[in-house]
Amino acid sequence: MRWQLLEGVSDVELRRTLEMARTRTFDRDEIVFHEGDPADSVHLIERGRVAVRAMTRHGQRATLAVLGPGEAFGELALLGSVARRSATVVALEPVVTQSIYDDDFQRLRHQYPQVAEVLIALLSEHVRRLSSQLLDALFLPAESRVRKRLMELSERYEERAGETVIPLRQEDLADLAGTSRATVNRVLREEARRGTVRLSRGQTTVLDREGLGALIW
Repeated sequence: MRWQLLEGVSDVELRRTLEMARTRTFDRDEIVFHEGDPADSVHLIERGRVAVRAMTRHGQRATLAVLGPGEAFGELALLGSVARRSATVVALEPVVTQSIYDDDFQRLRHQYPQVAEVLIALLSEHVRRLSSQLLDALFLPAESRVRKRLMELSERYEERAGETVIPLRQEDLADLAGTSRATVNRVLREEARRGTVRLSRGQTTVLDREGLGALIW
């Protein structure tokens, strides 16, 4: 397994680092850490997917990102002077991570300057994604946001025989789209009638990504 965050790190050093890392496993819906928790490690995702979430002051939940194998989370808090988690991370399915502690992560950053460069690039991509989501929230109807988030998710899961299974519940999709579960349910049923998706308990199968995107405006 190769992780974007450690791009450029030698195989020997990667093995050494992973020998010191702690393998963590999480069940579906299990919290990896909460916003505001002390931050002492970065998680490299080996298997499964997690949601990065934040709470508004009014108690509303927003999903900022879905991350999967080859990606990392928790690195942002290790860069600041106050080591606190900036968001809550929860497992969307069974997850396995390799947890690298602060001292080892900082050693890698100093030994391999390209790690810092990759980190900057990843953080820049996070900012672009959040900016895009903000524009969507301001200008796209809720129905279009649901379809767009579903299309984006279909690109993150493996396609098999022309079908992509997204094992997320409708409330997870609602958090990602910034809308209600009722709206998600209505949109998915419309798309099921159009033949672009197939619905089953706890998951959505995308059958026609191009057709799904036809109604995004």
